[in-house]
Amino acid sequence: MNTSKDDVEKFLSDFKQKMKVFEVIVLRSRAKNLQTFAELDLSDFTVRKQLEELTVENYYRGPTENRDDGPDLWEFGKIVKNREVYIKIHMGKVNKPVICISFHFPESTINYPLR
Repeated sequence: MNTSKDDVEKFLSDFKQKMKVFEVIVLRSRAKNLQTFAELDLSDFTVRKQLEELTVENYYRGPTENRDDGPDLWEFGKIVKNREVYIKIHMGKVNKPVICISFHFPESTINYPLR
């Protein structure tokens, strides 16, 4: 499936709107996330701000099927404190917070197809 700029804009708009209402759950317990949080001195608040600033240009790939029967996964990359960070998010369940699964240094090169 080819994801268009409009698809990404719609997802980000919906994601940010839902985040305003239901907040965001950041999965800090994952080792990769914890290491990145520590190295960049990040908090849930600063991660939330980074998510609010995501644009179409940050898009990496998605949507991809969520193996845990949740909403589709979307992947982005962003420069945070002069370091590239890989971000994986999804819409969460109905009437529940959005989820940030990954917020860590990338394990491989991130390509930005909509730049």
